[in-house]
Amino acid sequence: MLANQIVKAFVTATDPASAKQFYGEKLGLKLLSEDSYGLEFELNDALLRVSLVSADHGEPQKHTVLGWAVSNILETLNHLKGRGIEFERYSFLQQDDVGIWTAPGGTKVAWFKDSYGNLLSIDQKA
Repeated sequence: MLANQIVKAFVTATDPASAKQFYGEKLGLKLLSEDSYGLEFELNDALLRVSLVSADHGEPQKHTVLGWAVSNILETLNHLKGRGIEFERYSFLQQDDVGIWTAPGGTKVAWFKDSYGNLLSIDQKA
């Protein structure tokens, strides 16, 4: 029953203007609606709900909460960097000069944070 329905992902934020700017302008997602509870963006065959929370009712997630499978990670990474997105560096991973980690199976992954600090990723399958 649910396999044929549109998926909606959720992240949290405290500042609607920053979230709108990050997801709408930096990532280029289409804003579908906004109200005092959150923002909703269109993803490729899915939806993203940025739920607004007060600082005492939420905190950014330290694990990856949202990711995109891309066909060319280096091209995507450079495009996002051009829009002001900074990629994370981790001392416990062997990342290349631009921050891409290659998993044992060959998948390449890079991480960045949204305006609230939630961890997001891009990956390219081997």
